[in-house]
Amino acid sequence: MQIASLPYLDEHATVIAAETADVWRGLAETLDRSFSRPGMAGYTRLVGCADCAAFGPRPLAEGSTFPGWRVAAVDPGRELVLQGRHRFSSYALIFRLEHVGPGRSRLRAESRAAFPGLTGALYRGLVIGTGGHVVGMRRLLSAVRSRSE
Repeated sequence: MQIASLPYLDEHATVIAAETADVWRGLAETLDRSFSRPGMAGYTRLVGCADCAAFGPRPLAEGSTFPGWRVAAVDPGRELVLQGRHRFSSYALIFRLEHVGPGRSRLRAESRAAFPGLTGALYRGLVIGTGGHVVGMRRLLSAVRSRSE
């Protein structure tokens, strides 16, 4: 499924007291650490993810993977597009980074996903309806901020 055709879910943003190069590095390190935790590979196999292991070049390049995610596009220092799919959903996470002032950057994370069928609707209820997605996104952005500052 094309990323542009996935329904928009939400966007989260944070301003980070660091230059964009430092935030970019912090984003890559945080994603590697967060998505490669013990248990993630098992979870991704359980739900039938297309990508269940970290693979490919670092720094991130198109085709690099984390459990549950594949790098669909990368514009270093500006934009990182991740996509994934499993039995219950096709999804994307688009990170955009911009300079907002001396030593300050804004990191935005846009989420898109489709949840087809009854099982998809149930999965959406578990992930989105419970607020788990929002908590996860806030934690992820906070971790990038902490790693970058």
